[in-house]
Amino acid sequence: MSINPDSILNDVLDIVRAHNRWRRLETINLIASENVMSPLAEYLYINDMEGRYAEGTLGSRYYQGVKFIDKLEGVVTELMKSLFNSKYADVRPISGTIANMAVYAALTQPGDTIFSIPIGAGSHISHRVTGAPGILKLKVVNLPWDNEEFNVDVDASIKLIKENKPKIVILGGSVYLFPHPIKELLDAVHEVGGYLMHDSAHVLGLIAGRAFPNPLDLGADLMTSSTHKTFPGPQGGVVFTNNEELFKQVQKAVFPGLTSNYHHHRYAATAITAIEMMKFGEAYAKQVVSNAKALAEELHALGFSVVAEKKGFTKTHQVLVDVSKLGGGAKAAVRLEEANIIVSKSALPWDKAFREEVGGLRLGVQEMTRFGMGKDEMKAIAEFMFRVLVKGEDAANVRREVMEFRREFTTVRYGLTPEDLGIGQSIKMIM
Repeated sequence: MSINPDSILNDVLDIVRAHNRWRRLETINLIASENVMSPLAEYLYINDMEGRYAEGTLGSRYYQGVKFIDKLEGVVTELMKSLFNSKYADVRPISGTIANMAVYAALTQPGDTIFSIPIGAGSHISHRVTGAPGILKLKVVNLPWDNEEFNVDVDASIKLIKENKPKIVILGGSVYLFPHPIKELLDAVHEVGGYLMHDSAHVLGLIAGRAFPNPLDLGADLMTSSTHKTFPGPQGGVVFTNNEELFKQVQKAVFPGLTSNYHHHRYAATAITAIEMMKFGEAYAKQVVSNAKALAEELHALGFSVVAEKKGFTKTHQVLVDVSKLGGGAKAAVRLEEANIIVSKSALPWDKAFREEVGGLRLGVQEMTRFGMGKDEMKAIAEFMFRVLVKGEDAANVRREVMEFRREFTTVRYGLTPEDLGIGQSIKMIM
């Protein structure tokens, strides 16, 4: 087979241009696990550190030529510790999943039991036997779940913890509408010699903006996270703890256990994002939670079955909608994408299967909030969804309106630009 590299080069450029134009100018993105960096963070994301190694820990490396990487990792670490009121932070994990694996590897042995919320209630794959725990030969037990409260059943969980003596109890998840009961479970977990870990990947930006409880302040032994969801930085991971011995164990698990290169080029963008959260985080997080509530209420008013009505729908960036009577989550997500509304299907606690036949849609408002949308825009988005999924309007017609609507919201808010610092022009994305 003959390959023309010049032709493929043009193909690559065309694909990137089309993607950037589509996602940044033409679509409403409601994926709850995504966000956009500020112009300044994007400006600094590409740098020479992208190709360098600095194996080891800060100040104790196996390579030369890392003095500036050390300085930057130190800055990022101090910023994250300050922002999240943590004595210790390891910013080297390259993703939230690797952060979780580092905790498992540090604190468990093959055959140990860990607890997490059920998959239908929003548990992440890195909390399940099909993911990292299975690779490490851990047994995973579901925490009892209360569908009415849409939260962990505290009394039943305490009983199960005392019976099974898990090494780790994981709270937090991919579907996360309300704070999980950290303080209520902590004594039982410690009584059996276990650790309570909170996966804050989805709510880290809300914690930074004081719109969601800080798990460490509530006594969690460890907090893990990614850095690119409500916390709008580059993709990466982090582990926090206030326990020095736990921190040392996690450090050893990160290296040499799970990584040897930490993708250092992301450190600058992570630092910028942390600074932006210090400056603008409270306003941003407040608007995110307000927007999620507004979207849920308008969807409910239009007749959608929005989960957790009795609890006020949500206290995070997320809204969960049961669309089982509208063809299910997979079909609904495809129909919405045809109208340039990007969402993800989601399992529901009462679903009987958790692959294609899931009944829910998981919506997140953090990225559209970042682009300046407010409550009025949330109502407009709900109306678009109603027209596609309930009225069955032609997706092409709705798509044209969505594209026109979105073009009014293309500037990232709650962030910094290179011009703000007088260091040059913003990166112009390939369009």
